[in-house]
Amino acid sequence: MVVNREDSWPSSANARTPAEAQTAMVLEEYGDYLEPGPPDWRESGGIRHFVRRGFVLVHDGYADRAHEMLVAAGIRGERAAERAAALLPGGRRRPEEPVDGDVRYGVRYLRVGPERTVPEALRVLHEGLHDGGGRRLHDPLGPDIASAEHLLHLADHSGVCPADEPGFVPPLSPPDPPIVADRSAGQGIRIVVIDTGLDPAVSAPWLAGVTGDPDPGVAGGVINRYAGHGTFIAGVIRTVAPAAEVIVRAGLPGVLFQTGRAATNPPGTVFERDLVSALERCLVQDSPDIISLSAGTYSDTPGGPMLLNAFNDRVLHRYKGVVLVAAAGNDAARTPFWPAAARGVVGVGALAANRRGRARFSNLGAWVDVYAPGEQLINAFPTGVYTYTEPPRRGVTQRFEGLARWSGTSFSTPVVAGLIAARMSRTGESGPDAAAALIARARKDAIPGVGAILVPA
Repeated sequence: MVVNREDSWPSSANARTPAEAQTAMVLEEYGDYLEPGPPDWRESGGIRHFVRRGFVLVHDGYADRAHEMLVAAGIRGERAAERAAALLPGGRRRPEEPVDGDVRYGVRYLRVGPERTVPEALRVLHEGLHDGGGRRLHDPLGPDIASAEHLLHLADHSGVCPADEPGFVPPLSPPDPPIVADRSAGQGIRIVVIDTGLDPAVSAPWLAGVTGDPDPGVAGGVINRYAGHGTFIAGVIRTVAPAAEVIVRAGLPGVLFQTGRAATNPPGTVFERDLVSALERCLVQDSPDIISLSAGTYSDTPGGPMLLNAFNDRVLHRYKGVVLVAAAGNDAARTPFWPAAARGVVGVGALAANRRGRARFSNLGAWVDVYAPGEQLINAFPTGVYTYTEPPRRGVTQRFEGLARWSGTSFSTPVVAGLIAARMSRTGESGPDAAAALIARARKDAIPGVGAILVPA
């Protein structure tokens, strides 16, 4: 049965840390559409990720077998009518979501019953079915064959990604990292940022010529949660690669559900399905050399989120010369954070403000390719009033005047994207080749106990 979230889920009113506040806000605002993970989160240290409620993902070649197993276990109806989306409590309809049987990149969506959970369904698929005498009726499907659809986020749920909320910086303060001396760095290279969009009203001179989708979180002098994130990232890129062409797409948030009047977007979040759609549109319409993505998720599946992996294998790897640069996350943890940990993706951790050690919040491990400045950076930010949502400043308001100070692997990621662009412009290398060369150089400059580092000259 579905757990009563009011009785067991975290509450923002009782949050003691930024991490608890982030988790609680997601659950309170969008919990009808999500399930927290891992399945034993209450006993294993808390919520690490979220998955889409009501569906499992199965590689298409195994879909019929998975259907039979779920029907036999009573988790899925035999007839299509029994698998229709049920109304939520109070008569509200479910969000825009996949159709039962929908296929994306060779992965099929199978709906589970309205009173059953995704972990229940996956337990059946991963363990197989036996009769009362212990005789196996259905062989198990591995976690690389059957999984859940994950929610990716700018705020991971043990430590915020970004690692803190923006801090005030006086007008006319210089950016940090400073703008590089070579103002032609990045010339002829196109970087697309998949994020919250761009605030076109920001007047920082180094953002001149940056284009993109408007940030929906900036309106009427009010700066909403996560608003300005994409604008800040674009500014970081332009300090490292001043001549690069930068396009900021509003792929985060993704549309989670539709009301009768307009689309309502969860701040800083996107399901795998919507992210890969945004990435594919970016590849087709924007023809990028580099994609910068400061979002991700943990996964119960050792190999990472299934739909993201299928997209990487079937689509991204066909685009010769394009490199994806992704944030490694902010939990000071070794657990892989996806897609930063994926094969062929440049995973970026954060250096401390002194550039001599790893930032206290940065994830780490062999899956992190390189570390770059990511603590106490200063860059462009919307003008307006922001209300803090996390302790210890929860409820405090602050007026920003076009700049902010911010920390996180969200911001070390565009440093590396900019450095790759600068090298591509200088050498004529492709994105993957330039990234590989920079990482090789970074390993020569590795800091013992930290790893490979890249710092703008």
